[in-house]
Amino acid sequence: MPAISFQSVSKTYALARGATLKALEDVTFDIEEGEFFGLLGPNGAGKTTLISILAGLVRPTSGRVTVRGHDVQADYANARRQLGVVPQELVFDPFFSVREALRIQSGYFGVRNNEAWIGELLDSLGLADKANANMRQLSGGMKRRVLVAQALVHKPRVIVLDEPTAGVDVELRQTLWAFIARLNKQGHTVLLTTHYLEEAEALCARIAMLKSGRVVALERTSELLKAASSNVLRFKLDGELPPEFKGKARVTGRIVQLPTQDAHDIERSLAIIRQAGLRVEDVEIRKADLEDVFLEVMAKHGEQPSATALSPIGNVVSEGRPVQEAASVEVGSS
Repeated sequence: MPAISFQSVSKTYALARGATLKALEDVTFDIEEGEFFGLLGPNGAGKTTLISILAGLVRPTSGRVTVRGHDVQADYANARRQLGVVPQELVFDPFFSVREALRIQSGYFGVRNNEAWIGELLDSLGLADKANANMRQLSGGMKRRVLVAQALVHKPRVIVLDEPTAGVDVELRQTLWAFIARLNKQGHTVLLTTHYLEEAEALCARIAMLKSGRVVALERTSELLKAASSNVLRFKLDGELPPEFKGKARVTGRIVQLPTQDAHDIERSLAIIRQAGLRVEDVEIRKADLEDVFLEVMAKHGEQPSATALSPIGNVVSEGRPVQEAASVEVGSS
């Protein structure tokens, strides 16, 4: 029995004047017990729609989703007990301390007398010295830690992390991943969405990529990297890249990353740059990483996204009203 199963899941939203928006189309894949699984996609891919359906916040137009065998619609209560969701948004109650917030969250699931586990969460996430602080007094990074603790307070077997490290500092990232990796080794299933693709490459054993509501890649991370068609020539450049490379290279400030097939291709590329009167610095050749693979897969299935456009889907309209697809998934709420 898989930890999470998406079977032929589709979601269509009604737009103004009778138009429709298909956010998901026939999405089918399973996540096995104990997996660390990555869900990637550009803007508008449908990642957050899928997670919102998993969490019971959005109803699919068709298809079925189960969590450890429990249907998220027909058997909602049991499905939610198995699931802990860390939302993107900083959702918190401003009237309680950190410890009180965790006790209240426990109560949503009927969990009592779990002070020892609450204490372990506070220690593991660096919140022990903030346990009695009001939520309003915390920094954004500390609030993010509390959201993680709230998602885990009822000891769910399946953990969903929706952009958990967006806009947080290095210390929190290291603390969070060390704790989540420990839980994964203990048998917890983890589903991660992130636009930090180096995190997905390091953590996720298997990855699904969404594009325009469809699964366009589903494979072990190691196999995706093996299938990359090129190495990457990386260098720094002052000046505008020659037009021969437009649409092929990733450019971030002075840093240019250019896919190359072989030594002859590298020599030819550098010769074109020299002939344009430009000077390169800090030249290196590296293996393709997950970001290179991601951009290559997306390019094969339509217009290539920008390297920074990897955040969840934005607003749509349902029945004439705006709906925020990246819904506030407050764990434990009904």
